[in-house]
Amino acid sequence: MDLYEGLPEPVAKAWERGLTSGRAAMSRRRLLRAASLAAAGSTLVACGIPPAAGSKGGEGAEEPPDYSKKEKVLNFANWPLYVDVDERNKKKHPTLDRFARESGIKVKYVEDINDNNEFYGKIKPQLAAGQSTGRDLICLSDWMAGRLIRQGYVQRLDPANMTHAVTNLEDRFRAAAHDPGRQYSYPWAGTACIVAYNKKATKGKKITSVTQLLEDDALKGRISMLTEMTDTVGLTMLDMGADSEHFTEDQFDAAIARIQKAVDRKQLRRFSGNDYLDELNSGDIAACLAWAGDIVQLRMDNDDIAFAVPDRGYLFGTDDLLVPAKARHQSNAEALIDYYYRPDVAAQLAAWVNYICPVTGAKAEMEKIDEELADDPLVFPDQDMIAKGKNFRPMSAKEEARYEEKFSKLIGA
Repeated sequence: MDLYEGLPEPVAKAWERGLTSGRAAMSRRRLLRAASLAAAGSTLVACGIPPAAGSKGGEGAEEPPDYSKKEKVLNFANWPLYVDVDERNKKKHPTLDRFARESGIKVKYVEDINDNNEFYGKIKPQLAAGQSTGRDLICLSDWMAGRLIRQGYVQRLDPANMTHAVTNLEDRFRAAAHDPGRQYSYPWAGTACIVAYNKKATKGKKITSVTQLLEDDALKGRISMLTEMTDTVGLTMLDMGADSEHFTEDQFDAAIARIQKAVDRKQLRRFSGNDYLDELNSGDIAACLAWAGDIVQLRMDNDDIAFAVPDRGYLFGTDDLLVPAKARHQSNAEALIDYYYRPDVAAQLAAWVNYICPVTGAKAEMEKIDEELADDPLVFPDQDMIAKGKNFRPMSAKEEARYEEKFSKLIGA
């Protein structure tokens, strides 16, 4: 059966784009280990499954037994190359190894999350049947985390087991629309979609807005936007003065029309996933929409790479840690979450993954590791950048299908 069976065609196409070329493809680090990724052929059936029996997320649900005291083990599923790696022995992860030594908990770490929707299709049958997924801790993007929370597929976290996390979670991450009060999830890292450019290709000209991308004749044929609808349309709406967190249908359509106008006049070179990196690095693309973690990496090797946080805002999100319903080792999972909210551990993780760090006090610890990274607003945003961060508002299933269909026509997918 097809991976996207039961989904509206525009949504299925959007998910396939994300898996093959979008942010989910993780290509910035796949260059280091391309052969390590293998997509699982799971079947994704229609949404709307009732809460799984035994999930703490359901009203009056039965609390599943926790075997953490008897079984000192933790099954942790994450994205490829989303934790620090020992440079001399690629099979070792220094922070995870330290956790195991200090806690006595053996971590079975697997990198089997290649795409939010693919992974959801993999674990949903067990969750819907009220069965264990075989995983105690998973990491998913905030919108997917919200879906699992709404469906009752995750367990409520015990703050008594996570004093570091409760204390050190930065304030801007506490008000999460998909998980008010952070009862079910904690951020592993923050994400941001911004504007990036190659100074050599722009002849020193600063590119600071979506308006310049879409309208500057000097950039004609040398800009790219992303194949991710929320990022491309969201930043365009912000540039037009609309609020990506509370937009209307007319505002969405106006953003699509504006981008279409730039497509028609050959302003855009193309829409791309992570594959914009090589072209930005070489200067074939002069400016583009980009993901912050990618730009941190590129700037380490190319002084011509620069970025801008648009004055009218950028798209902000998180990748969240959750305990699936029926997990056998919730207390062990909570111990690991708490461990990564120790500032010294958080800094060590951020020094390797280069995404936004959500932990108070980690910046001071990063100064001991890498002063340049400690001053990088793409890893530790300053107040100005924090104030400009916006989410893309939650969509109903019908809205998602409608918006993705319009976007698919725009990009020719």
